[in-house]
Amino acid sequence: MSETLRVCALYPELMNIYADRGNIQVLRARCGWRGIGFELAASSLGEPLDPAAHDLFYMGGGQDRDQIAVAEDMVATKRDALHAAAGRGAVVLAVCGGFQLLGRSYQLGERTIPGIGLVGLETVREPGPRLIGNCAIEADLGTGPRVIAGFENHGGRTYLDADEEPLGRVVSGHGNNGRDGVEGVRRGSVIGTYLHGPLLPKNTWLADRLVELALGVELEPLDDAMEDAAHASARRAAGL
Repeated sequence: MSETLRVCALYPELMNIYADRGNIQVLRARCGWRGIGFELAASSLGEPLDPAAHDLFYMGGGQDRDQIAVAEDMVATKRDALHAAAGRGAVVLAVCGGFQLLGRSYQLGERTIPGIGLVGLETVREPGPRLIGNCAIEADLGTGPRVIAGFENHGGRTYLDADEEPLGRVVSGHGNNGRDGVEGVRRGSVIGTYLHGPLLPKNTWLADRLVELALGVELEPLDDAMEDAAHASARRAAGL
């Protein structure tokens, strides 16, 4: 293949508390093993974003203080660009705190953190314990049901609008809010999830699917004995 996957990491120095760099490393490696080029750019506080310059936009999770700063900056400098990118079919992958910022808002105590409104959801900090533990969901990204396994750790409870599609059905764990049995969100090529640890090294089939969606290609399988063992371990940790 002669394609090149152009990835933009959003706020990588601020939204990176769950080994999120591992997700980028997996994308780079799996492209390289197939002869697909890989370009990595970044966009942080105060920096503009070109919606046509990247095939995949990625954002991880951050501390509350950093997430507040990021949220305000995203609305001011990147919201319109991300809407335009998603509108043309670019992949947007947002994990944990990044997932929360895809929606309209995050109610954090008396403060409301703005979201970019890329999907219809709201997050609130409700009384009760954090939702923590190994988690597994069943998701279908166009190739049939598959398991995504990971670790969740979030104090916010996320609620999707009635017309929004979750990323998957919770098989084990809490999911978006511990009540409705769903996890994450998916609208076209926009995907948000609470699962990390990090996400893609535990689910390399998902990494491949994101590359396929971003580039409009069908990838040949790799020898994934080690990767399959890591996925199986994550499934076992979630009780599957």
